[in-house]
Amino acid sequence: MTSPYGLEGRVAIVTGASRGIGRAVAEALVRAGARVCVTARDAGAVRRTVQELGAAVGLAGTVADPAHLRELTGLALREFGRIDIVVNNAATNQPYGPLMDADPDGWREAFTVNVEAPLRLVQCAWRGWMAEHGGSVVNICTEGAGHVGPQVGAYGTSKAALLHLTRQLAGELAPKVRVNSVSPGLVRTEMARFVWEGAEETLGAGLPLGRLGEPDDIAEAVLWLASDAARWITGADLLVDGGTRVRAAHTSGAQAYAVHDQLRARRP
Repeated sequence: MTSPYGLEGRVAIVTGASRGIGRAVAEALVRAGARVCVTARDAGAVRRTVQELGAAVGLAGTVADPAHLRELTGLALREFGRIDIVVNNAATNQPYGPLMDADPDGWREAFTVNVEAPLRLVQCAWRGWMAEHGGSVVNICTEGAGHVGPQVGAYGTSKAALLHLTRQLAGELAPKVRVNSVSPGLVRTEMARFVWEGAEETLGAGLPLGRLGEPDDIAEAVLWLASDAARWITGADLLVDGGTRVRAAHTSGAQAYAVHDQLRARRP
């Protein structure tokens, strides 16, 4: 059966694809007919992901290494002959804590992984395929980039930079390549476990849609933006947060505000 998203024959690169949102995105792309090239730091996890996905190849490494990104795009082109979609999902939430305590190396790493790596991967895909053939890029940002919060200054600031990078690239690469972003709210992933563990029910009840997010919720949004269904959309940020930004009007929102702020202040 033909996918409603029209991804049959398309090829996607997904970073941070061995678990959580990245894994869910890779699975959704394969279900929609695409072939995927995945990467993550854990070699064993990459091998398992490739085996379980089927229509996939993978390469272990860190997106902070420009050589790895060149090898990754080379693998996709060598194995599948094209690169139609790039999903920049890999991220770090370190250094965690007040910015006055942030060491320069940790700060630079946050921007290397969360901002520079997405740019470099898009550059590789552009030079290798997209400049001539077109394509779609989706960056995974965060709902938190729109406001400040305790302990996550480096993460939030770098993701705010990624939001601007998304818009800048959308302008520069049009009309060949569409560039958009998805900004998740609190999703039940390992990366965010220190926030939600032990308080899922209370945090979920404080959202208008009544629950925390799941990786599949974000994957479906990415799938839509990456596909031709969103063919007249570029430079946009799709907020997928269960209503986080409108919770002040929700009856149980006030209680959730207090609990959520307490949990975000905990160190992982």
